[in-house]
Amino acid sequence: MAIPERAPAPAAEPAHWLPNFCSWPVLFALIVIGELVALIVVLAASDVSVPSWQSLGVASLFVQWLAALWAVSLCKLRPLLLRLQPWMGEFVAVTLALVATTGLSWLVFVLDQNLRFGLVDASADVVRFVLRNGVICALVVGAVLRYFYVQEQWRANVQAEERARFDALQARIRPHFLFNSMNVIASLIRARPAQAEAAVEDLADLFRAALGRADAQTTLGEELDLARGYLRIEELRLGSRLGLEWDVAALPRDVELPPLLLQPLVENAVYHGIQPLPQGGTVSVLGRVEPAALVIEVRNPCPPPAARRGGGNGIALANIRSRLALHYAGRAALLVEDQAESFVCTLRLPLPG
Repeated sequence: MAIPERAPAPAAEPAHWLPNFCSWPVLFALIVIGELVALIVVLAASDVSVPSWQSLGVASLFVQWLAALWAVSLCKLRPLLLRLQPWMGEFVAVTLALVATTGLSWLVFVLDQNLRFGLVDASADVVRFVLRNGVICALVVGAVLRYFYVQEQWRANVQAEERARFDALQARIRPHFLFNSMNVIASLIRARPAQAEAAVEDLADLFRAALGRADAQTTLGEELDLARGYLRIEELRLGSRLGLEWDVAALPRDVELPPLLLQPLVENAVYHGIQPLPQGGTVSVLGRVEPAALVIEVRNPCPPPAARRGGGNGIALANIRSRLALHYAGRAALLVEDQAESFVCTLRLPLPG
């Protein structure tokens, strides 16, 4: 069983002080912030009177045009701004917003005074009107840039934590498993050389996956093959004490997913379930496709609670849950049923598209 080499996934974009204003999440956040600013401006200017829908509509149109102009400018100029020092780039970004706000404010004031649209108070002064909008713009733009900067830093911290957790999972390939596997392979070399060669290939595939890039993607078929290879090695070591049941024919093998989601589950099933039982037991890997999800169950018998091994199992499960949360944003889950004589882990992954 050989897992084909896959091109590494592109590294995640590093965090910057300036977000990507060409992305839909940032544009949507900017639209929402702009609408809130328009509502606050209308409410603040209304004093005790009830603001009209017309006033809110005019203010929203003005603010959204400014936000769109600013977003397009930062979207196009982002590569250039990121080459500057952060303080200089922020100064340019704020200056762009101020120039757009003051220019558009002056244009609106002049057109309204000449065409009698009634959008601006007739008694208002152009300098005061433009200055007021400029001050509001400077305060809001400063807050928006700070908000997006904090978001970028949070995203970078989450990704760093995910990489650290994945490195910890990679380091969990237990030394005694390696030594036991090598001893089994050594004992098979003369008597059953074909089995020894197959075990070496399975072991190489397992360590290739464990030592791979944290940001690489794999497929469900490769994860299933990796789990089968691991269980074949354990089957050589445990002999008839380890029974296997596979029912995964319904699963699509080409679905992409983060690596090392399934192998730690079958490893825990053997280490915490089968190995402590003198009579052994059967590890069952069952898969099915539901309307919106792929479901994979790993079942194993386990000793009574008082005789169970402590540590390790909870760490691996928490690790997988954290990686699912990061990659699928709440659309995937790992459910655990810890019963008196059995242990069931259910992995639910969203269907692509």
